[in-house]
Amino acid sequence: MSSNLLSVEGLTKEFNGFCAVDNVNLKVEKGSIHALIGPNGAGKSTLFNLLTKFLDPSSGKIIFNGQDITREQPSQIAKRGIIRSFQISAVFPNMTVLENVRIALQRKLGTSYHLWKSVSTLNTLNKEAMDILDSVGLAEFSDTITVNLSYGRKRALEIATTLAVNPVLMLLDEPTQGMGHEDIDRVKELIKRVSAGRTILMVEHNMSLVASLADTITVLQRGSILAEGSYSEVAKDPQVIEAYMGNAHVEVLGEH
Repeated sequence: MSSNLLSVEGLTKEFNGFCAVDNVNLKVEKGSIHALIGPNGAGKSTLFNLLTKFLDPSSGKIIFNGQDITREQPSQIAKRGIIRSFQISAVFPNMTVLENVRIALQRKLGTSYHLWKSVSTLNTLNKEAMDILDSVGLAEFSDTITVNLSYGRKRALEIATTLAVNPVLMLLDEPTQGMGHEDIDRVKELIKRVSAGRTILMVEHNMSLVASLADTITVLQRGSILAEGSYSEVAKDPQVIEAYMGNAHVEVLGEH
């Protein structure tokens, strides 16, 4: 039985002759935190879009849990448990924190499209929603209108709504983008907490976060894999230092 939850084989995406993802081979091990890094334009977001089928590949295969999912639709991908967060927080700003999580849980009741049912039918989800909020450190904010949360806590809420749909593979797209140090530390601890028993693939620019969380790092450049390995291995790779991290980051790399 393979230890890989996700395998990408020769994945390629071309746009009018421009190759955004170029023959990528990637394996994500079950139960691991796997980070994708690289400069802007390296192909990270395009790769995420291919995995969630927002884009169709020009060639190559995507294997998930031993099944070829290359030609499946986004709804089928989501049902398999591949759930993605986005760079911009995607929560309902004028609802409470609890209501946001209840909506994510609602499909379990089979009432997702029953628009005229009483909101009281969702009360059966309150305990489960509160348990999820507790797991991400937001239980005390359950009655807070989401727009009033700090940016870091909004991202924590987005992770909570992701957890509510019971992901097998969580795709986190720059979870700390635009955050200050305090919020970054909070989200780092949150990712550590929710990774137990789950597999996470994340795109992230914050190298300190990547160093402290990732079991494996894949470095992309111009749509191709430049290097792969542990943080210590990648940090010492001369091509990576030159192409992505730059001389200004060498001292930081040496600290981990």
